Amino acid sequence: MTFNLTLSGSDLLLLLPEMVLTAWLCVVLTVDFVMPRLPKDRLAYLSVGGLGVVLATLVWFELEGITGTLFAHMFVVDRMALFFKIFIVGATLLVILVSMDYVRRFRFFRGEYYFLVLMSALGMMFMASANDLLSVFITLEFSTFGFYVLVAYLRDDVASNEAGLKFFILGVFAAGLLAYGISLVFGETGKLVFSDLARAEPTPGLIIGYLLIFAALGFKIGAVPFHSWIPDTYHGAPTPVTAFLSIAPKGAAFAILLRMLFVSLATLKPVWALLLVFASILSMTYGNIVAIAQRNIKRLLAYSGIAQIGNILIGLAAGTKMGSDAILFYLLTYLFSNLGAFAIVVAVGNLINSDEIEDYNGLNRRSPFMAFAMLVFLLSLAGVPPLAGFIGKLYIFLAAINEGLYTLIVVGLINIVISMYYYLVVVKKMYINEPADPSPLRISAPMKAVVYAGLAGTLVLGIYPQPFIDWVVAATLMFSNLPGPAASMPPAILPFGG
Repeated sequence: MTFNLTLSGSDLLLLLPEMVLTAWLCVVLTVDFVMPRLPKDRLAYLSVGGLGVVLATLVWFELEGITGTLFAHMFVVDRMALFFKIFIVGATLLVILVSMDYVRRFRFFRGEYYFLVLMSALGMMFMASANDLLSVFITLEFSTFGFYVLVAYLRDDVASNEAGLKFFILGVFAAGLLAYGISLVFGETGKLVFSDLARAEPTPGLIIGYLLIFAALGFKIGAVPFHSWIPDTYHGAPTPVTAFLSIAPKGAAFAILLRMLFVSLATLKPVWALLLVFASILSMTYGNIVAIAQRNIKRLLAYSGIAQIGNILIGLAAGTKMGSDAILFYLLTYLFSNLGAFAIVVAVGNLINSDEIEDYNGLNRRSPFMAFAMLVFLLSLAGVPPLAGFIGKLYIFLAAINEGLYTLIVVGLINIVISMYYYLVVVKKMYINEPADPSPLRISAPMKAVVYAGLAGTLVLGIYPQPFIDWVVAATLMFSNLPGPAASMPPAILPFGG
């Protein structure tokens, strides 16, 4: 047997975004090593510039319709992969801007921080193109390696050390589940590529293998009952790392879940849809109820994130083209609202050195801009019109209604009411309570840029969502053969656009 390992120019073109990012993170590391006295803000801007080049490359791919596969279909570049890569790179760019003020508190290894963030982003870009189980394992662990270090980056902070240890132990356990599940699937079928697995007959070994794989991916997205690492890790990790963990890895994991469920396991939809219904109900209910008791804003957003994952699982449980569209659109709304909220948390934490909700008392008097931005982001996360979160939840619920998942809709609506309570508790403290220290708070230009970007995305996606809906509908054309209703929301249903 002979193997052709030659890569043509067209093959290299498909790898261009990853090659650019790989070269750029090497440049960042080299510059930091060769010029140790260089201000680390310069490394941040260098990283942002590289990500900007990668983002422009991905947008060019999207506009030109550049697609294809490599390595015997192990690596795929299609519209959905491009969507998730743009999503990951955009989130990484915003996180680096958010990190600039925070990194100054590190005593050592400030430059290496940006390298690790870029390396994690590179791993997640490969995850978006993973089209077989072996690629899933390698790319997922590659992206997680950087997070193992980033979570414990505050070496003198006990909470950060504890968070890093818990994240590492549970992450390795999840990796073991994933590896064993993949071995069972391969042992039963002799196949690894998702499209080849679609023809496999279900056997006990195959079913157990897939359950182990789903358990490992459930850990990555933080769905109940695989959520135990989230509160302590979010609380102890550096806040920009928490913001990064809360959105980018989850998007990459959903890219894998969509391919696996809608391609490999489409014929077994009645089985996995029922499991996802239970996971969605548990995640929404548990996350929202426990969030009520939190006194730390990072832990509150951690449990809120668990509940948001429950909402996304509604679209996955629908198992239709419209459900996949709704997931992608919801992730977009979550990107701007959640990262925007975390940007305010980072800014306030840098200025007052506290993440307790009580310290948000009177924030409107100290910084009307930050208080207003936080109000918008929290209301969007709750699903209040005319903000992005409302359209995202509407789209998700419509996909579920079309599949007759009325129990999920009822539970989802109840949980929206519950979430409104703890979000409005924060709003009350910002606007009604008196501040202990009335001195004004000011944020830096990079932080302000992220907040403005979050506000723009939250408002535009809520007021005029149709272009973005068209984008996600085009990104999931590969699922057009799925059973179910129309591919996207009819324009007449959109209350603020279309």
